[in-house]
Amino acid sequence: MSYVPRLKQEYKDKVISALTEEFSYENKMEVPKLTKIVISRGVGGAVADKKLIDHAVEELTAISGQKAVSTISKKDVASFKLRKGMPIGAKVTLRGERMYEFLDRLITASLPNVRDFSGINASGFDGRGNYNLGLTEQIIFPEINIDRVNSIAGMDISFVTTAKTDKEAKSLLTELGLPFKKK
Repeated sequence: MSYVPRLKQEYKDKVISALTEEFSYENKMEVPKLTKIVISRGVGGAVADKKLIDHAVEELTAISGQKAVSTISKKDVASFKLRKGMPIGAKVTLRGERMYEFLDRLITASLPNVRDFSGINASGFDGRGNYNLGLTEQIIFPEINIDRVNSIAGMDISFVTTAKTDKEAKSLLTELGLPFKKK
């Protein structure tokens, strides 16, 4: 028997039936699911120092368990001394088992490390069933060694779902364990 991540098994066992009951889906294939998680980080100082991109890629690789790639600028911006094709950030896209493993680590180990944590804000939905979460510091992840961090930086985490509405997506993410703030 092969290994199945805890949240993937929980999705099959509990989440599908809970969402079917809540939204009265006729077929279990209608139930929304999480398709990918994108972790991205902009590095503003990369125009002056190219090594900052390498540090960002290393940290995102450690956090996600998958090799991150650097992102490049699409156009010139003279006021930022930025030319087209210069590296300005890093990102990693997680799917399948790595996605569920990252989500599990985020919920159980990382979010509780945030200072004065009272839940995540529910206003990050985009109207099409996707959710964006911004983190202010990367040191909440246990994979990051605080002694090796050269600067505290935030990152954006995007949860892409097959949900058609924000209400469905919020129910899905809540059932998977994301701790949204209570109103």
